[in-house]
Amino acid sequence: MAGIYIHIPFCKQACHYCDFHFSTNQSYVAQMTAAICDEIKLQRNYLEREVIDTVYFGGGTPSLLSQGQVDQILNTLAKYHNINENAEISFEANPDDLDLKKLGELSESGINRLSIGIQSFSEDVLKFLNRAHNRDQALNSIHWAREAGFENISIDLIYGISINNHIGWKSDLKTILEIKPEHISSYCLTIEPQTVFGHRAKKGQFPKQDEEFEAEQYDMLISQLISAGYLHYEVSNFCLPEKYSRHNSNYWKQKKYLGLGPGAHSYNMTERQFNVSHNHKYMSSIQEGTVPADFEVLTLEEKINEYILTTIRTIWGCDLSYLKDKHGYDLYSRKYSYLNDLISNKFAMLEGTSLKLTEEGLLLADEISSALFV
Repeated sequence: MAGIYIHIPFCKQACHYCDFHFSTNQSYVAQMTAAICDEIKLQRNYLEREVIDTVYFGGGTPSLLSQGQVDQILNTLAKYHNINENAEISFEANPDDLDLKKLGELSESGINRLSIGIQSFSEDVLKFLNRAHNRDQALNSIHWAREAGFENISIDLIYGISINNHIGWKSDLKTILEIKPEHISSYCLTIEPQTVFGHRAKKGQFPKQDEEFEAEQYDMLISQLISAGYLHYEVSNFCLPEKYSRHNSNYWKQKKYLGLGPGAHSYNMTERQFNVSHNHKYMSSIQEGTVPADFEVLTLEEKINEYILTTIRTIWGCDLSYLKDKHGYDLYSRKYSYLNDLISNKFAMLEGTSLKLTEEGLLLADEISSALFV
């Protein structure tokens, strides 16, 4: 089973924290849709005819597409790929784009999982982040999604925001637990250099981030969601039973995936492909029959390190027997003392041949994975 990611590189406005590839010029959305469909044809053999188990519309803002454009992409995918009849078809959307009509159209098109970019229910925080929606639109979008029949909804939240004190964060968590979506992704605010926040930080105009403050909010997130019955299945992701993101989980489990659109990445277990992050260069090249991409062939060491990095962050853990059988690398014997220290200090545990981090260990996932690298 493999996955397909479709990058829709358009937004109404630029959020102050976001460094993803997108444009606020929506005048050529139709032209871009056609180019993505052409790339589907050009890349039809990349996954070697594997059955497609997940399709993910990301961005940017996929909810800016019309129903006809969504159908155009999905129909083209079905023409050139074997899509599993029970495939997870995820669609990222912003609350301000969603009403009953739009949600009905998405359902008719075959979308069966929504990922709604709410980030916060606080009006002050939404303005601070420069989001295009308000609290009422956020709440209404979820209510209407339920009314439209969506039974698999994921919500994005951001924590560690300086103006969102613990009272505000507790309020966000209270609201999300009243809504009870099937899935929650929550990330700490990160200041990227080429963003509004990044430029402000360079000028000393952005509040200094407080790691202790961020850690306290992360602890609140974990404890409250677990108490409410959510499974903490990846460092930043939580779900109700059996409602984990199949698409993202396939990334973490080292499955093949094809990325379509400008800025999209692909991986076929041998090499990585990076599409150019420039809309017009992308469309021009596709029109000429060439996918504008750079390639990187992974070394054995890189494959081992990447497997450790992605798997150690999940509840499934790092399968030591897989590493040994697939890559000839005996992680346990190579890192014997360090692993025993992790286990004795209750940061990790061994279940069969799987090395899994405890909740305490997940707080140090990046540090631990780096220490385990070849």
